Amino acid sequence: MNIPDLYHYFLKSTGVSTDTRTLEKGNLFFCLKGENFNGNQFIQNALDGGASFVVYDDKKFTPKSSNAIYVENSLVALQALAKYHRNQFDIPVLGLTGSNGKTTTKELINAVLSQNFEVMATHGNLNNHIGVPLTLLRIKSSTQIAIIEMGANHREEIAFLSELARPTLGYITNFGKAHLEGFGGEEGVIKGKSELYAFLKLNDGKALVNGDDEKQLLQSRELNRFVFGKNATVDLQLTINTNENGFCVVHVNEVEMPSKLTGEYNFGNLNAAVAFGVFFEISLNQIKKGIVSYSPTNNRSQWKSTLKNRLLLDAYNANPTSMLAALNAFAKVKGENKVVVLGDMLELGPYSASEHQSIVEHVMDLELSAVFLVGPAFSATRYPSNFMAFKATHEIKAYLEKHAVEGATILLKGSRGIALEQLLDLL
Repeated sequence: MNIPDLYHYFLKSTGVSTDTRTLEKGNLFFCLKGENFNGNQFIQNALDGGASFVVYDDKKFTPKSSNAIYVENSLVALQALAKYHRNQFDIPVLGLTGSNGKTTTKELINAVLSQNFEVMATHGNLNNHIGVPLTLLRIKSSTQIAIIEMGANHREEIAFLSELARPTLGYITNFGKAHLEGFGGEEGVIKGKSELYAFLKLNDGKALVNGDDEKQLLQSRELNRFVFGKNATVDLQLTINTNENGFCVVHVNEVEMPSKLTGEYNFGNLNAAVAFGVFFEISLNQIKKGIVSYSPTNNRSQWKSTLKNRLLLDAYNANPTSMLAALNAFAKVKGENKVVVLGDMLELGPYSASEHQSIVEHVMDLELSAVFLVGPAFSATRYPSNFMAFKATHEIKAYLEKHAVEGATILLKGSRGIALEQLLDLL
């Protein structure tokens, strides 16, 4: 079946689904395959669950139904359908990538732009070769701006996602030490993320650029761009600091915009959101409403107060760049009894040992009451005798059940796979 014909079925559907557990009546269901699953096994489940049509690619599971559509590759069909749908719209499409802060920045921009526009933005971090097509297929006739978050762990991935989303505007949060194994080092990260800039250049797009980031200025120098930062020569001058409670405050033309975010690593994220608001000619007061309204969620820079302690939960993800930024920000937080719980940084490949050791040595210079290291990589480092290391999260859970930590200000920072949020009930 060709894509225009498949698009006809999509338009009659209530949306697209790839998971029978979240399937809604009238959805167009795509059977996707992975290393450990075959969605074709659920064709009948999808039809019984109310799917309008099912797109499948494994003839071994051909159902006795006229509502099943066979294609050679369901994933390729999903991606082609998403690109076809995207091309039906002449609206600003913002492509957003970077090593750290993508999702927070996306949510902040969404909060600001939603003050004046109907915005469709990526849900959560559905930013890969499946998530981006699903996001594009959520664009409606009433959508005025689309924000597409794009993630990558190897070269040419951003280039591919850009071809699907065809962004008219682009923003790169930063180049950091994330997914070093897949990118082949820091230079690979810069080249991989800059594929967004390459797409914008070839397609007359425009980049919004953090003028306080020399690497971004260099990589975007040949683009049509809107530059923001504290430098007087930029298109938008703005400054940011932290107030007495440690929260970030943006200053633009004597307008103060207080946020619920902490840490200098959020400076660029907030500035970008304000810059997009100004770029789309939203008033500063409306931009301020958007900034004030945003509250961090999903284990991203969240402050939590328990009966025992005050916690800064930043356990959604971690790499050397974000780990250092979180530690440096935590070092400035007021408190006499400060504790850090650090989980392994994943996907570093051959760089893992040296990067984990570097973090340990950095922590040794901080004034902390206690340090807990969690994961096989941190456990294998050379750490001082006053640090405690656990090879797995369940081991530190067992320790904390017998040795309570109370009256402390605690940072929890680690990769998603370490699941440090499992410690919350004990802290």
